[in-house]
Amino acid sequence: MRGFLAVPLLAVLTVLFGLPAIACAVVGARRGARRVTTAWARTLLWVVGVKVIVEGIRHLPAGPAVYAANHGSVLDIPVLFGHLPVDFRIMHKRSLHRIPVVGVYLYAAGHIAVDRRSGFRARRTIERAADRIRRGASVLVFPEGTRSAHGEVAPFKKGSFLLAVRAAAPVVPVSLLGVKAVMPAGLRGMRPGTVHLIVHPPVPTAGRGAGEAGALAEDVRRIVAAGCAA
Repeated sequence: MRGFLAVPLLAVLTVLFGLPAIACAVVGARRGARRVTTAWARTLLWVVGVKVIVEGIRHLPAGPAVYAANHGSVLDIPVLFGHLPVDFRIMHKRSLHRIPVVGVYLYAAGHIAVDRRSGFRARRTIERAADRIRRGASVLVFPEGTRSAHGEVAPFKKGSFLLAVRAAAPVVPVSLLGVKAVMPAGLRGMRPGTVHLIVHPPVPTAGRGAGEAGALAEDVRRIVAAGCAA
């Protein structure tokens, strides 16, 4: 029953929480917008019966960082917004701006849209995001580029790590474990269960050049994959 109701519940909760979150963002109350978003995420997870266990909070750096997580399903978004205790901006595909309420919130709250159809625009987005990090903002990325169909951690694209290198920010690997078990076949197949959010020690980027972004991507992928296999 929960799986059958997941889609309408998601829509209703997104409107109920999304409108005040947008209002907060528009008037510049970014912390208020973040609190509303956290409440939306936790309420949604509670309604569908998903419990989140967070491990490794002690590894969170004091300053801005690039948080790199594996991406198995749409459930990753509420898990991270609800339980990663960091004020981050998420890098997302620009097409999400077409979704009612969601698109307006992402834009108003300063999240970072990437136009994947244009390499030039994508590079400019990375430069702008690096500047945001240098000014104190943390950024969350899904380096696989799209959701994994089978739950295995796919190769990480180096663009997200080029961002970290240019911003001279550490990369914090994040493993999301158990998401596929509670959502094996999309929202309508959702079932109650437990998801683990594991924060790993930061990987420094100091001394790395742009040419090392690919190696950095693979280093972080190995950490994330090992956490998912635990």
